[in-house]
Amino acid sequence: MSRRSRKDVPAQGAGRPTVSVCRGCCCGTEKIPGVDHAAQLARLRAGLEGSATVRAVECLDACEQGNVIVVQPSAEGRRAGGRPVWLGLVNDEHAEQDIVTWAAEGGPGLADAPDILDLYVFKPSRRVSAGLDG
Repeated sequence: MSRRSRKDVPAQGAGRPTVSVCRGCCCGTEKIPGVDHAAQLARLRAGLEGSATVRAVECLDACEQGNVIVVQPSAEGRRAGGRPVWLGLVNDEHAEQDIVTWAAEGGPGLADAPDILDLYVFKPSRRVSAGLDG
């Protein structure tokens, strides 16, 4: 039996970025036709298995940007200056793959995002962004 103390056990997901995928009222629904929303979430989860935490969230309250994905830094990434990056209009597999590549390399603070993702970045209101961190 192990005698490691609780503080010796790394926190779940602490060393990995978190990718939050909006699946509320607008994102992930028929309001954005032509996108297989279930397949998008499955591809993100499969592509980031073991390197990032992927979670579906009810609503990120940025409906005009659907589909919204937020890439949050790991604890190490945050210490290195990384902050959550909000990506909107993520409705194609190429953007998904760029997100997977970036998050698998460490995400915000640890790896540079592919330049093409600059086209998807938006700044949510302070109220909205505070809700994700809270």
